[in-house]
Amino acid sequence: MDSKVETISRLAQWRIDTFGPSTYKRSDPFKIGIWNWILSIEKNRYMYIRLFPELSRVSKEQPPVARFVLRVTTTGTNRKPYISPIHERLLRTSDDFVWPIDTTFQGRFVIDVEFLDLKICSLNDGEANPIWPSDCVMQSLAMQSTLRCLSRMLFEGIDADVIINTADGTVRSHKAILSASSPVFHRMFLHNLKEKESSTIDIEDMSTDSCTALLSYLYGTIKQEDFWKHRLALLGAANKYDIADLKDACEESLLEDINTGNVLERLQEAWLYQLNKLKKGCLMYLFDFGKIYDIKDETSNFFRQADRELMVEMFQEVLTAWKPA
Repeated sequence: MDSKVETISRLAQWRIDTFGPSTYKRSDPFKIGIWNWILSIEKNRYMYIRLFPELSRVSKEQPPVARFVLRVTTTGTNRKPYISPIHERLLRTSDDFVWPIDTTFQGRFVIDVEFLDLKICSLNDGEANPIWPSDCVMQSLAMQSTLRCLSRMLFEGIDADVIINTADGTVRSHKAILSASSPVFHRMFLHNLKEKESSTIDIEDMSTDSCTALLSYLYGTIKQEDFWKHRLALLGAANKYDIADLKDACEESLLEDINTGNVLERLQEAWLYQLNKLKKGCLMYLFDFGKIYDIKDETSNFFRQADRELMVEMFQEVLTAWKPA
């Protein structure tokens, strides 16, 4: 349908099949963040594109401050993009933002809006609160007390009984925590392996900071910014030590902020660690949403080094995305 907007990660895409004699068109609502959004186009001497949240209790009580960029691209062989500056503003109604383009389109074209950041505006003139990443997880007082104890155990080394050698230092931990978190660690201490005898583990493919972030996750005390900073290293550790929930969390996180600068790296990580959801998201971003046109040089280098089976999947995705209507 002409009014449907497809979304992935922080990108929304509206494909306009016909806009000949029409002077106004409005999209269906689409969800990014906690808000439902609407795009509209109006044709006069210029083409005017508007972006605004759907009127609701959420948008009224928690109005968004959005940082975003718009792009209009004609379809076919002569893909000519019109790219807006980066906008950042409070959006409440359809009058809060309009982007005029000194041209009009006939036939098919695509409107992209990529949200670079979203914040909740404070109605009391306070600081706007970002929703990505979010640290707002409510915990009971008992849970908070337990986490404080675990944090002290880790960072003060209280009764620590195992030393971990990293690429650039050592950290101390507890066999019980490691064994409960990972079947691989559990087997190390269960059988008469060198780790059991020496109470030492070698994790030399991680830095001390990344290993500390891993331990913080296992102890339940990791901060959101540390998770985002070390998530690729955490993904490798989760795969190596069979920590399924951490692997899932890394995949969901990597899926949230796909862009042209990282999509090929994400695709490689998805293939390496068998992350089907992330792989599908990267392929959709590249082919269904047409972003492969924006990174032609990077894609050529990627093709020269990519695994053969991954190349086959990408080719199949091309056939699916570009099959005749």
